[in-house]
Amino acid sequence: MTRSEQFPWKKYLFFTLIIGFGFVLILTANKNTFLNASLLGALMIICWIFELIPIYVTALFPLIFAIPLGLIKPDELASSYGNSNVFLFFGGFLLALALEKWKVHEQIARTIINLLGKSVERILLGFTISTFLLSMWISNTATALMMLPMALAVIHAMPKSEQKQKFPLFLVLTIAYSSSIGGMATLVGSPPNTQMAALLDKNFNEQITFWDWFQIGFPTSLLIAAGMFILFWFLLGKERKEKHHFDIQKQNWTSDQKKVIIIFLLVIVGWIFRGLITEITGFKYGDEGIALLGAIALFFVSSSSKDKTLLEWKDTEKLPWGILLLFGGGLALATIFENNGIVEALNQILKSYETFSIFSILFIVVFIGIFVTEIMSNLALVTIMVPIIGQFAINLGFSPQLLCIPLTLAASCAFMLPVGTPPNAIVFSSGFIKIHEMAKIGFILNIIAILIITILYYFAQVV
Repeated sequence: MTRSEQFPWKKYLFFTLIIGFGFVLILTANKNTFLNASLLGALMIICWIFELIPIYVTALFPLIFAIPLGLIKPDELASSYGNSNVFLFFGGFLLALALEKWKVHEQIARTIINLLGKSVERILLGFTISTFLLSMWISNTATALMMLPMALAVIHAMPKSEQKQKFPLFLVLTIAYSSSIGGMATLVGSPPNTQMAALLDKNFNEQITFWDWFQIGFPTSLLIAAGMFILFWFLLGKERKEKHHFDIQKQNWTSDQKKVIIIFLLVIVGWIFRGLITEITGFKYGDEGIALLGAIALFFVSSSSKDKTLLEWKDTEKLPWGILLLFGGGLALATIFENNGIVEALNQILKSYETFSIFSILFIVVFIGIFVTEIMSNLALVTIMVPIIGQFAINLGFSPQLLCIPLTLAASCAFMLPVGTPPNAIVFSSGFIKIHEMAKIGFILNIIAILIITILYYFAQVV
C-alpha cells in the first residue's frame, strides 16, 4: 500500500471544502449571490477535477444548495435536469444497450476486418474504422470495453515473440483513440457534444440539430482518425511489411441483430432528415423525440427468444444513469453562473484578447481545450467553459458556436494520459502500453488534432 493510499487526502480535502463553504456563507449572511455562486461553482469544479466524491454526486449539489442560496429559480432548476438533450442521450443510451445486448458491434467489426484483409496495416485500419463507427453512436467507454477484448484476441493469436513488437501497442492505442475520436462525429456520440448543444440553447437561444453538428463533427473526426492511422502506419516502420495470419471467422447476421440495426438506421434517418420530414408531413419533433421513439420500439419488437422483446426493462440496469445527472448538474451550474454575474465577470477578464485575430483565438481555445481535458473531465470542461467562451464570441461580434463547437471537439482529444479519458485507462490496463509511450504518442496526436480542428473550422466557418 502506497503512502497516498494510507492517507485519505481526498476525504479530508472534501470535508475541509464543505466546512469552509459553510463558514463563508455564515459570515456573509447569505446576502451576496455573486459570492455564493462563485463558492458553489468552485466547490463543484474542485470536486470534479480531483474526483473527491463520485462526479455524479457532485452534479446533485445545485439541487441541495442553489435554491436556499437564492441562486436559481425552481423552474430553471427543474428545466436543467429535465432538459430535452438529457432525453436525447437517454434514448441514445437505450439504443446502445440493444446494440451491445445482441452483439451488433462484434458483427460490424468482423465484417469490416474480413472486407479489408488481415495484414498488420489492414488490421489496424479495420479496428480504426469499426471502433470509430461504433463510437459515433455508443459512449467511448462502452466502445473501448467492447472492442478491447477483440483486439487482445488478435494479439494473443500472434506468437509470443511477436507480441513485444510495435503492432500490439498501436492496436490497443487504436481502440483508445478511435473510441474518443469517433464520438466527436455525432451529437450523441459523446456527452460533451450534447451538453454544449443544451448550453447554447439555454444560455444563448441557439439550437444545434443532429445534422448541424454532423456537418462539422464528422469531417473533423474523420481527418483526426486518418491522421492517427497515418501516424501509426509511419511509426510501425519495418513491421508494415510483415505478414501475420489472424483467424477471424465470419458469422451470419441473426434476425435479432437485423431488427436492431434496422431500428437504429431508421433513427439516424429521422435525425438527418428531420427538417425535410417536418416540411413534408407538418409534424414537428426534436432529435430527442426520434431517439425516444426508436428506444421505445425496442421494447415492443419481438426477439427470437420466446415471449421476449429486443429490449427489456431489466436491461436498463446497465444504463449509465449518472451521466444524465451530470448533464442536469452541469446545466444548472451554467444557469447559476449566468444569473449571478459570473459569466460577465470572467468575460471582463477575456477582454484583453479581443484584439487578437480570430484564427489566434480559435487556436488558443482549441489548445486549452485539448490540454486541460488531459487532467479534467471533458464534460465538466465543456460545462464550465461554454457559457464563458460563448459570451466572449458574442462580444467579438460572432455567433457563440464559432468558439464553442471547436472547444467541444477539442475536449474529446485527451490522448496523452491514462487518466485523460476512460478509453485510455481501459487500454492501459491491458499491459501492452507504458505511460511514457502513451504520453509521447498522445502528445503528437494532440498537436495533429489542434491543427486539424483549428484550420478546418476556421476555413469552414470564417473564411
